[in-house]
Amino acid sequence: MINNKQKLQDAISYQFTEDKFLTRALTHKSYDKTNNNEQLEFLGDRILGLIIAEKLFSDNKNSNEGLLDKKFSKLVNKLTCAEIAKEISLGDYILLGSTEKASEGNKKTSILADTCEAILGAIYLDAGFLKTKEIILKLWHQQFTLLDENPIDSKSFLQEWTLKSANDLPQYKVISKEGPDHNPVFKVEIKYKKFLSVIAKGASIKEAEMNAATKFIEKNKIKY
Repeated sequence: MINNKQKLQDAISYQFTEDKFLTRALTHKSYDKTNNNEQLEFLGDRILGLIIAEKLFSDNKNSNEGLLDKKFSKLVNKLTCAEIAKEISLGDYILLGSTEKASEGNKKTSILADTCEAILGAIYLDAGFLKTKEIILKLWHQQFTLLDENPIDSKSFLQEWTLKSANDLPQYKVISKEGPDHNPVFKVEIKYKKFLSVIAKGASIKEAEMNAATKFIEKNKIKY
């Protein structure tokens, strides 16, 4: 997988001066317990956070801290990093141990996201802050656009919060449909671990799920 790293460098629009940084960024701990990408992931995560925070601050002068925090979480979470990784086919280049390879570890959200962050850390060591910033803003451009077009809603927030807190998702279940076909009322229940479950109504399943997510956040006093 690692033999054709040039395609990856073309995809991120960056040519490494020191190939060792790229090689290490692509090395999962299951492949090499010592010389792997964990430290680069740590570094890349912090750099990504700083650059995204700076961009949000610059573009949202009149937004309150709460809204900025929600946007920030959306842009730097594991799901988004994994999406970026998929866009550049990063999974094709990750070095994995035999067991992880057999379980298709190169498709796992956590591994894709961590490797994406490691790549950012590697670019920083190879070229410095300004080049890393340039690459991040280019790779994340579409994510910023989507964020502007689709403001963060309660269902998206709850999904991100549950993934961040326990790497799991809430369970939505349609428990009833009432009324005529032209004017239905759906009831949806949310359950998540030991938190208080809730039921909410809506004119569509999507609306009922959104209302249930809002109610769940409020009932369980989750900071939104």
